[in-house]
Amino acid sequence: MSRRILIYVAYDGTDYHGFARLKDDPQTIEGKLDVALTSLLGTETEVTGTSRTDSGVHALGNAAVFDTVSSIPVGNFPDALNTKLPQDIRVRKAIEVPGDFHPRHTETIKTYRYEIDNERIADPLRARYSMLVGYDLDIGRMNEAASKLTGEHDFKSFCSVHTQAFTTVREITDIAVTRQGVQVFITVKGRGFLYNMVRIIAGTLIDAGRGRLAPGDVADILYAVDRTKNPAPTAEAKGLTLVNIDFLELEDV
Repeated sequence: MSRRILIYVAYDGTDYHGFARLKDDPQTIEGKLDVALTSLLGTETEVTGTSRTDSGVHALGNAAVFDTVSSIPVGNFPDALNTKLPQDIRVRKAIEVPGDFHPRHTETIKTYRYEIDNERIADPLRARYSMLVGYDLDIGRMNEAASKLTGEHDFKSFCSVHTQAFTTVREITDIAVTRQGVQVFITVKGRGFLYNMVRIIAGTLIDAGRGRLAPGDVADILYAVDRTKNPAPTAEAKGLTLVNIDFLELEDV
């Protein structure tokens, strides 16, 4: 009897061309998971991922499902798969879910964190996971600007002009900017995100923090519903981490 298994996956995205498998390019997270599962189960197996993170983006809690007739206990999958995966990809948890569960067709709350190294010279121990910003950032201004983005809005001014989404309306449930020494963290929670949306939000808040934009300008940019009206750059991929995905229908699982 076939079972559907949901795995939670962490990875350092530095050396990968994003999460989604690519034809003739094995250097993706999905591609590596497929190879590991096929080797473990002895039959060709592919995962279906939840969030297709971009090239260079990291994750502590992305998720994917696969189907199998194997009798391997669900709790054994993380250790078994990790023996077959590169060290920069780890399966952290596995649970069995209903057969009709689809990770992209269910309501979720996703948490992203953008990390900034706010000092003049980069810390080499954080360089793979944070964007160096060598000028002073006003955290109060950044939080005031961030407050303009909470709630349900059309975020067309905060997504790539190449987005193919049917609608650019999304809901941000919470956004906060915090400082720990020289590290600045932008944490964003929401019910769905557009292509490059969190990185463009990060770039916009950085511009607010350095005084290039006033907090009120961010509201004007939002209501313009036009990426070309947002002068802020898209922040570097390496500073972004997908921290967690909460599947609301699985809260009691």
